[in-house]
Amino acid sequence: MTFTKGFWRGRRVFLTGHTGFKGGWLALWLSQLGADVHGLALAPNTVPNLFHAGGLEGCLAGSTISDVRDLNAVSVAMDHAAPEVVFHLAAQPLVRESYLDPVGTYSTNVLGTVHVLEAVRKTPSVRAVVVVTTDKCYENHEWEWAYRETDPLGGHDPYSNSKACAELVSAAYRQSFFSPSQTLESGVAIATARAGNVIGGGDWSVDRLLPDVFRAIETGEPVQVRNPLATRPWQHVLEPLRGYLILAQALVERQPLNANTFNFGPSAEDVWPVGRLVDSICRQFDDKVAWKRDKSVHPHEANALALDISRANRLLGWRPLIDIETALTMTVDWAKGFMAGVDAHHLCLAQIQYYQSLLDRKND
Repeated sequence: MTFTKGFWRGRRVFLTGHTGFKGGWLALWLSQLGADVHGLALAPNTVPNLFHAGGLEGCLAGSTISDVRDLNAVSVAMDHAAPEVVFHLAAQPLVRESYLDPVGTYSTNVLGTVHVLEAVRKTPSVRAVVVVTTDKCYENHEWEWAYRETDPLGGHDPYSNSKACAELVSAAYRQSFFSPSQTLESGVAIATARAGNVIGGGDWSVDRLLPDVFRAIETGEPVQVRNPLATRPWQHVLEPLRGYLILAQALVERQPLNANTFNFGPSAEDVWPVGRLVDSICRQFDDKVAWKRDKSVHPHEANALALDISRANRLLGWRPLIDIETALTMTVDWAKGFMAGVDAHHLCLAQIQYYQSLLDRKND
């Protein structure tokens, strides 16, 4: 398959997590493609945030500020939106926060997924659902090869484990209510998507690497890096979002995928150690910021993680469009622009248009 811009024009979409980082970028992109986007999420929890700075509310057909843990609120909002496509991105997305609030993490990431899928069952307009989980949902053995979609699920920490549980919930609902044999009856196709570590402008999350770097640049303090040798599958936020869009289109069009979960990650050479990534960012800021090793005691986080993306390439025609150096340049350019007073909405749309131009040239 290829990314088809015209597919989204006038299509009704329900998006959970639209006030977050990835959800905000997806909402803007869908709006720019002409989709009729309705969002449900908690109010943004940082100042600034992409939802307000990027003027997202003015781009949406509807925005419900509510909690996916409230089944009635999710059901009412989805019924009102009458969507054809559902993207479920709402989550408690931070590993260390999950140690502080495991109950809230499980209730949001697991029961929240149950509520979204229950609302789908009651909404006859829905044809496709993409449930977004994470690359951390695998049982991580710290091995040197990349994880495939068929590898066992697990998760050492509550966040990672809760996302593995969300995968199991999605599989159970698919088999019980949305299986291929029931597609004519239910009319719904469902798949899950596991992305790597996303970077990009407009992320002000607490306790996340690049936002910490940009805050350090503004304060002049060195960046505290917990594990500089840990490797992660870094990618620009638009890369997995393109995967979600292609996957949703395939589900709507009933493409014979022969699979229901997909990894979206970078090429093998872009799986970098944390320290190398921070070094590259510091250089792009003319070494006006430095980093140092945080020697405090921290909860467990995986040291090695990479994704095998051959299934997405083979069945969806998806592969990374840009390398990590380009992703970092785009992220730093966005941050520099925002620090200089450029409107966040303009910065996002300019980068979406740039990314689409690269894609158009690739598809020519």
